[in-house]
Parts: sequence; C-alpha cells; structure tokens
Amino acid sequence: MDSRTHALIIEAATGSSEGRLHFGQVIELMMRAGVESYVADYRAKRLTCYLADGDSLTLAVEMPDVGIPRAFDADGVRAAIRGAQQGVVVYPEFKHLTMQAGCIGYMVWISGRHVSYFGRSGESHIEHFPN
Repeated sequence: MDSRTHALIIEAATGSSEGRLHFGQVIELMMRAGVESYVADYRAKRLTCYLADGDSLTLAVEMPDVGIPRAFDADGVRAAIRGAQQGVVVYPEFKHLTMQAGCIGYMVWISGRHVSYFGRSGESHIEHFPN
C-alpha cells in the first residue's frame, strides 16, 4: 500500500473518530484511497479496509465503554442513522447509540452503496446510502 492511500484511510478514520468528518466525507476519502468496503468491529475495536487491488489495512480504533446488549434493536440503530444523516449525531455518539442498540459492528459496501449493521445473533439491518 502506498503512502497516499494509507494517509487517506488514516484521515478518514481519524476525522470520523474525532467527529470532524461526516459519513459522506469519509466515503469520499475511502473512495479516493481505492477502498471498496470496510468493516467496523466494535467488540475487537478494529476497522478493516479492503481495497479493490486485494490489499487491506486494519487499524485499532477507540470505542465507547458500553456493554452491548444481546438484543438487537433495529429501531435504535435506525434512529442513530437518522441522527447522523441530519447532522445531529457525530460518529463518537453514533458508536455509543448503536452499541446500546445491540449492534456489534457494521460493514460498509461502498460500491454497493449500503451498510449492513450486525447484532450478536446474526441479526442485521441494511441501510442504503441516501441519494
């Protein structure tokens, strides 16, 4: 992985974690880096980016100290998503809210233009990118 690609991914991850970048800006940076998908694993506190050329990068990321319940509350996940889309919820709070809703992580499919959110028992909620 070249230094430009690495720097773009780091900026996307850092800016998001600090609440400086909203989801659309993160996707733009990831696309410029050649990322076709990425997964945020709340339990492992990791973000793994998969590039179109087959390369990948895994980063340790900060997660709130929240016990993730066994039950998956899709409505709670959707509410956090709506808050983020409206600019009311930034990523640090988004992680907290989705974890409280029983979400253990999510996979962003950039080329597929959607995000899959996962619960402990395999439940999922799919959210398509807004137009």
